[in-house]
Amino acid sequence: MIKQPPITVASRPQGKASRKRNVKKSSSSGRLSSPKGKARPRRKKKKERSWSLPRWTYCLAMGGVAALILIGFYYFFIEPYSYRWKPCYGMKAYGVCLPYGFSIHGFDISHHQGQIDWGELQKLQKAPFPVRFVFMKASEGGDFSDTAFVRNFDEARRHGFVRGAYHFYNPKTDALRQADFFIRSVKLEPGDLPPVLDIEVRGEDERKLRTDLSIWLRRIEQYYKVKPILYTSYKFKTRYLSDSLFNSYPYWIAHYYVDSVEYDGPWRFWQHTDMGKLPGIREKVDLNVFNGSMEELLQLTIPYPDTIQKPQSISEK
Repeated sequence: MIKQPPITVASRPQGKASRKRNVKKSSSSGRLSSPKGKARPRRKKKKERSWSLPRWTYCLAMGGVAALILIGFYYFFIEPYSYRWKPCYGMKAYGVCLPYGFSIHGFDISHHQGQIDWGELQKLQKAPFPVRFVFMKASEGGDFSDTAFVRNFDEARRHGFVRGAYHFYNPKTDALRQADFFIRSVKLEPGDLPPVLDIEVRGEDERKLRTDLSIWLRRIEQYYKVKPILYTSYKFKTRYLSDSLFNSYPYWIAHYYVDSVEYDGPWRFWQHTDMGKLPGIREKVDLNVFNGSMEELLQLTIPYPDTIQKPQSISEK
């Protein structure tokens, strides 16, 4: 028997099983072999175009944004209060620069000022810049009474101040209800300043606001037999209440951080700062001046009946 030469493994023809193993092996490498044994070509990825500003344009834009921020900060936070940092060429007292040309000073308070030492405040009536009148918050809306009003109102009269009371108006509450609530809260006496209507909120309807305010003012004037004082800011008055009806009431203007009143019409009181410091009051307080003499201030108060002798105030002694 003739022996055939040995056949090596490498020279053996491949069967179906072996070809399948080769295909699996090729797939494990991440790509399948082509029938001809050539690898499939990889697809080229498209290059993404990146868009960028030139460096000078970026710096210019950032500089513009920074400038707008600085201008806005100055307009809203520095310019309205720049008066605080102006040099005082007049008389400085009570922590502020006092308006020039006024001799009768006063202040207004509420429960926000806390406990007040009226004995210390009384000394200011004979100070170089006499403090002689005070307004205090009595009521707000239709049901809120200031918790410090009764005590402060009594103490002010006992220590010789010309006193007055104000009502903070709420446009969302019925005007007549607010007027009657103030009447129940405040018992004014001869020698007191007229009632004050404090209006700072416009509400939703400007026309309705003016109608309601006139209702409040007429009701108060009818009851106390004296024209009420109208308190509001310079801007609020010129925008919403600048007509013959509201101009007929004594005007108490709130206008801060200015050297003089810019309002063209007549006014009686000027609230010129909310940063005042008075002995006997721990918190900062609003300061006011009266546009006139002490005699004219007393003429503005509720008159005494002829049968009652007018008491002499401390400032007149």
